[in-house]
Amino acid sequence: MENGKGIEEIDMENGYCRFCGEKLETTMIDLGLSPLSNEYVTAKDIYRGQFFYPLVVHVCPKCFLTQAAMYQQPEQIFGEYQYFSSFSSSWLEHCKEYVSMIVPRLKLNESSHVLEIACNDGYLLQYFLPYHIPVKGIDPAKNVIEKAAERGIPVECGFFDEDSAQAMSANGERYDLIIGNNVLAHVPDIGRFVAGLPVVLGETGTVTMEFPHLMRLLEYAQFDTIYHEHFSYLSLGTVCTVFERYGLKIYDVEELPTHGGSLRIYAAHVEDPSHSTSGRVEEMLQRECDFGLRDMAVYRSFSQRASRIKLDTLSLFAELKRNNKKIMAFGAAAKGNTFINYCGIKRDIIDGVFDSNIHKQGLYLPGSLIPILSPDTLKEQRPDYLLILPWNLSREIAESASCIREWGGKFITCIPEVRVF
Repeated sequence: MENGKGIEEIDMENGYCRFCGEKLETTMIDLGLSPLSNEYVTAKDIYRGQFFYPLVVHVCPKCFLTQAAMYQQPEQIFGEYQYFSSFSSSWLEHCKEYVSMIVPRLKLNESSHVLEIACNDGYLLQYFLPYHIPVKGIDPAKNVIEKAAERGIPVECGFFDEDSAQAMSANGERYDLIIGNNVLAHVPDIGRFVAGLPVVLGETGTVTMEFPHLMRLLEYAQFDTIYHEHFSYLSLGTVCTVFERYGLKIYDVEELPTHGGSLRIYAAHVEDPSHSTSGRVEEMLQRECDFGLRDMAVYRSFSQRASRIKLDTLSLFAELKRNNKKIMAFGAAAKGNTFINYCGIKRDIIDGVFDSNIHKQGLYLPGSLIPILSPDTLKEQRPDYLLILPWNLSREIAESASCIREWGGKFITCIPEVRVF
């Protein structure tokens, strides 16, 4: 850590970059006070209150790591987790396609070894099993890794960082493929996390990581993807800087439609000659530069766009409620909680939110305390309007909830602009 600052000191101050230690003076957006996005409330605790924390994102002027101030340790956020990856059919299809691509691309076989960091409920590693490729997962959430174990996937409960990687290495573990989907943004000390990768990566191994692309977040005003468990918002340029410090080179990059626009990077040891660098890396770095990811004015203008979406949403909802329309939502996702709390929406506006995750049904959204219902009750509830909170899954959700058309119901999405259809 530069400037003589350790991670604990920097986190307490929340005024210095968690990677390079540079002072943070540019605010990208201030979303006000918000509870932890996955801190769902039980019926017995509904009147006990919750802690709310500032949700503010800053931009480092040196490494351009875009980061939220940290108020909760990862252990408090991820120890008991209510997000199960397997509840999204489109996400499962994405993962199945990834495995069918990566196995022949890297020539993986029964002698290969695969590690997934933040493996959740085994949603991805399950697709390696038919290839008889040895796999291992690591994840801190005890309740979700039980589901992975039921699938026959060996999982270590804990966080991945330089220390845990050293312990794996001492145990003789080396991996031909290390996977990290939507985890890089979730680690507060990104340096210690990335420092662990080369420790357990085989000599000619590959790391693939997927993360929402900061350029898309800015381009499409995706402010609802900001929440406390997302410590960082990443560009390829910043990730290259971080990886290079720890002896890793990014040799390829792909754009993905997931989460409203993501990147998948391929990385290897710097000294590994078996992976030549694709022209797509330099092309994407140039596109980020042309977009303005090194221009602080681009970040400062972001909050105005979020404010406009908030006002347009509240105007629409006020008009609908004046006309006695019943508004409900679909998808008790973390991004939805950011959106609802930023807009100040409560149960007097939205009667309930449907979610197919049985572990969330019967609970209440953090902050707004909107009840979470089973989609099986959709016809019983008969909403006039259904707000799709995880807008990145709007097509999938609109198809699954198409029955609302029977009584003239309509869908609403609000990112990147308010739309009724």
